[in-house]
Amino acid sequence: MSDAESLSSAGADEGRPVESSAVFAALADLVYAPDDVEHIYQELCRAAPLVIAGCDHASLMLRQGDRFVTAAASDEIARRIDRAEMELDDGPCVDAITEEAAQVDGDLRHASEWPELAEWILEHTPVRGAMAFRIVIDDRKVGALNLFSDTPDALVDSVDEAAVFAAFASVTASAAHHNERAMTLREGLDSNREIGKAVGLLMAFHKVSDDAAFQMLRKTSQDLNIKLSEVARELIDYHRDR
Repeated sequence: MSDAESLSSAGADEGRPVESSAVFAALADLVYAPDDVEHIYQELCRAAPLVIAGCDHASLMLRQGDRFVTAAASDEIARRIDRAEMELDDGPCVDAITEEAAQVDGDLRHASEWPELAEWILEHTPVRGAMAFRIVIDDRKVGALNLFSDTPDALVDSVDEAAVFAAFASVTASAAHHNERAMTLREGLDSNREIGKAVGLLMAFHKVSDDAAFQMLRKTSQDLNIKLSEVARELIDYHRDR
């Protein structure tokens, strides 16, 4: 069970709402845990309805080139709304990503800024209110946090706390992004060191140049259809055991 789910279950069992500070603490712990970015995005979406009054569903939409994708969602309702918004190319999330201000529509039943999306939501989901806040990583607008309510105007009084949560989500996403990049870099450095060791072993054993040794290693990798780093690791382990 995830950290956010555990907090939700505990609150329900004791008949009281989950403490926001406990949810934020659990999310902060995730950033430095050995989890991938997708898992952290998922926990952010699961946590939003726990700490934002009036929020029943949440999603995180990211911009990848010229298109948008749903990186995570609290449930299928939020995911379906994202799909509709992407198909219509209009809605609070799209506007939140491309513009500076948060996008808020407390009651989609009345003169919505996004009439086509509002009509689809009202017909196909229980959602009656929506708002979106941009997500920023390294000063780049990379996506938006979408919040949906099944109760008209339930989100209107929660804009401030939603803005705080969105800011936390940006910080969390940024930290997770850099943490994943750092882990990838460390893995790459480790692989390069192993390849360097393997090249050195081949040079010494076969009395060849470093280029010739590397070509031998690469040919073995291609012939066996195994990653170069794995071939290097096997070679090092073989010589270590002899």
